[in-house]
Amino acid sequence: MTIREIKFIPEPVLYRKAHKVTDFGSDFQKLVDDMIETMREAPGVGLAAPQIGESTRLIVVEYGDDEDETVAKKLYVVANPEIILASDEKETGTEACLSVPGFAGDVERHVKITVKGINRHGQSVKYKVSNWTARIFQHEIDHLDGVLFTDLATPVWKPTAEEEIPLD
Repeated sequence: MTIREIKFIPEPVLYRKAHKVTDFGSDFQKLVDDMIETMREAPGVGLAAPQIGESTRLIVVEYGDDEDETVAKKLYVVANPEIILASDEKETGTEACLSVPGFAGDVERHVKITVKGINRHGQSVKYKVSNWTARIFQHEIDHLDGVLFTDLATPVWKPTAEEEIPLD
């Protein structure tokens, strides 16, 4: 496994629609492993392949909605993710991004979503997620379409040292 370099704005790959995953062979498996290691090292709660320069529809998310730190976080690896159902209820929350260092913004997102995709072994998966996990999924899927949180946020600001904001 290798920690990959995270790409920052205005890197062009961050603004392009990523390509669908069709091959789940050894190169893909290495990419998954590298993304997990890079996300954890950053540290972040999610990472999309374009953030490490790969125009591939692949996200990794690791987060636990439980405030109890002793509860294990859940790791999701999803290729070709697609939101197939979203709640009418939305909530505004503060987001930040590994590819947009030093900035935060308030973004309105669906509170609950259902995501379908393919796991790292080429099998179909479907996840029903809510709250911050749903927010992270929506943030990462946006990356696959060349959309950054700063495109959606109102307002965008530089957080102070006291503000703790999870990074994608």
